[in-house]
Amino acid sequence: MNGTAMNGTAVGDDVKRPAMLASVRELSVRFASPQGAVHAVNGVSFDLAAGEVLGLIGESGSGKSVTLRALMRLLPESRTRIDGSIIVGGRNVMSLSRGLLNEYRGGTTAMIFQDPSLALDPVYTIGQQIAEAIRQHLDVSRSEARARALEALEMVRIPSARERLDSYPHEMSGGMRQRAMIALALAMKPRLILADEPTTALDATVQIQVLLLLRELQQQMGTSAIFVTHDLGVAAEICDRIAVMYAGRIVETGTATEVLRSPRHPYTQALMASTIHGSMRGQRIEGLAGSPPDLARLPAGCAFRARCTRAQAGCADAVPELLPHAGHAVACHVAQATQPLRAVPA
Repeated sequence: MNGTAMNGTAVGDDVKRPAMLASVRELSVRFASPQGAVHAVNGVSFDLAAGEVLGLIGESGSGKSVTLRALMRLLPESRTRIDGSIIVGGRNVMSLSRGLLNEYRGGTTAMIFQDPSLALDPVYTIGQQIAEAIRQHLDVSRSEARARALEALEMVRIPSARERLDSYPHEMSGGMRQRAMIALALAMKPRLILADEPTTALDATVQIQVLLLLRELQQQMGTSAIFVTHDLGVAAEICDRIAVMYAGRIVETGTATEVLRSPRHPYTQALMASTIHGSMRGQRIEGLAGSPPDLARLPAGCAFRARCTRAQAGCADAVPELLPHAGHAVACHVAQATQPLRAVPA
């Protein structure tokens, strides 16, 4: 079959995609607020193959972190409405009972949070926290759980791992805490890792060390991952595919090479133009004008049109669909009009 998959990834005649681990369809997340419903995620759909890394990029407030938390069912149920379907490992995450949900979290899917100093419990040692997670999923003794916790710390290459088992989070550097968080997430060898900007709080040198370690472990274990980041350099380093989000929607998706080298959506192009890299010495940086829209009062049509230098009158008429375009998929009326779309076989 020659064409483009639903998630916008090009598929050739001789390319056989790995089995799908996760499938998200028309995911929408609404939060109740005094100002009305906040439309945080709006009809997001994507597939994730076994062993694949998908990067979600975009400005703050674009829906990236909310998407990850919806996959983990970590959003507050009392004021959140979630529509659509989330299938991971053949199971409908939205219909899991409390017991199965506890098994799913950590066992099938694990999350690496942005700030380990907030995610780790300050009154328990690192070893106690990892061992507790292991005993939640396996019927093992305390000593066996501690031994497995030590293996997890050694896996992420924490120096003096045996001594670090009895360290509290505040006794470790930021880089070591993040490695401990990765060890906690990988201790049960989950099939899917959700990483929410896991290196934001680290300096550049430690950041690249942690990123390369995470990518190496992900490949060794054959684990799939969804990686949220603002940093396009990080996305290029660690991701196989990229989905660009704006106002709760995916506006462009494809392989990391396709999206970063040949961006088609005006928003992706603006992100690329505002990114600093080594060849830009002496050049003027083009900032992205304006601000993201109010998610409680989304405009009609394309949500990016007020900031878009290529907007036309028709951009206000309808929300653009995510359609295959020049090797990947783009949700833009202008981009779709300037180049014929490739047909997708039924």
